[in-house]
Amino acid sequence: MRILLVEDDRTIAAGLEYSLRQEGFETVLCYDAGSAKAEIRDRLDGIDLCLFDLTLPDGSGYELCELVKKQGDKPVIFLTALDDEVNVVMGLDMGADDYITKPFRIRELLSRIRSVLRRYQKQPAQTNVWLEIGDIRIHTLEGKVYKHGEEVVLTALEYRLLLIFANHVGQVLTRAQLLDRIWDVAGDFVNDNTLTVYIKRLREKLEDDPQRPEIIKTIRGMGYKAGD
Repeated sequence: MRILLVEDDRTIAAGLEYSLRQEGFETVLCYDAGSAKAEIRDRLDGIDLCLFDLTLPDGSGYELCELVKKQGDKPVIFLTALDDEVNVVMGLDMGADDYITKPFRIRELLSRIRSVLRRYQKQPAQTNVWLEIGDIRIHTLEGKVYKHGEEVVLTALEYRLLLIFANHVGQVLTRAQLLDRIWDVAGDFVNDNTLTVYIKRLREKLEDDPQRPEIIKTIRGMGYKAGD
């Protein structure tokens, strides 16, 4: 597994690079946004996961994440000293898969890296080629989603969350149940904001009126339900 690590603090970068290599990961290390952009444009196909510091001398992790998600659906984890909700939600809205606040333990970072990689590699078992929720049709073999016959582009995590709902139409799912299925771990390091952001993004892409959802409904005090 090859990780693109972008961190301008050379001491932190050296420690992270050493720890990641000790765990069997290959690393591509950049100290600024400019060199990271060159790696993303030229060699993103060979990268399995990106670790981006949010604050860089010539840019930010946000713009790097946006560039990655435009070029290919590769997992992104932010390294940030900014632990407020606005910055977390902004990063997740751009398609980031997780974030970790400095200072952090290397074991926690490794757990998050492995969890994110599992989400991208593990494909849910399906028995039906087509799944439906209202006007939404999911072709499970191709991994494509259609609304009124038009394809809707989803990220890997949005697609996984939609599959969970599609396989439990009419059933109320709690937030804890959804987080367990999305993250594939017990949830010790999961921020509840993550689920809120993914639900919001799915509604914006799938609902006729995201403010009055009909596909993914909120059941007050209980969780969410897909369909009737």
